[in-house]
Amino acid sequence: MEENYFCSEREAKVHNIELEEVGLEYNLEDKIKLIIPTKEYENQAIEYRKEHFDNGEKTLHACSKWDRMDNYDEWLKLLKSNSKKETVQDNYAVTTQFFGVRERDNKIVGMINIRHELANDFLRNYGGNIGYGIRPTERRKGYATQMLEQALKYCKEELNLEKVMLGCYKENEASRRTILNAGGALEREVKTENGKIAQVYWIKL
Repeated sequence: MEENYFCSEREAKVHNIELEEVGLEYNLEDKIKLIIPTKEYENQAIEYRKEHFDNGEKTLHACSKWDRMDNYDEWLKLLKSNSKKETVQDNYAVTTQFFGVRERDNKIVGMINIRHELANDFLRNYGGNIGYGIRPTERRKGYATQMLEQALKYCKEELNLEKVMLGCYKENEASRRTILNAGGALEREVKTENGKIAQVYWIKL
């Protein structure tokens, strides 16, 4: 096993990995829950965005334009509008947006959104049904795996989907492993508008 590799509890059991090898950062007691954004999380959402910006990351993954908006209340209105087929923006997919919140301290550690269908070329090409991101200080702790597992359950039980598509940059090893650990099967690789190579996976539910 390579140095500093982190995985989920499920992956450790499947591959018979000793927990000591998984890494001290991965705390099996740190459970993540998916929460629909509300006014309660405004200050945290602002701080979450600032942490990315301070880390030199001007684009937030799976944030439904929160990286391009200044008003949290307007963002909540956008989320509500795009969560319904009757009010979704043109050429956008109906989307359910979640915060990934750590239960022990109610801290936002990530964001994940679920696109109910592949409604435009971007999603069909490599964007997929599910996008997710983790704040810089909370990465490599298994949180993305927990969030994706819950999102897949939502897709199956609430949206009645039989399979979902996910994409990630080929260079993003952590995201690739998260998808593979959830049962992802690589379908193809595509070159994106920024010149990077994206990998497209499908997960059967």
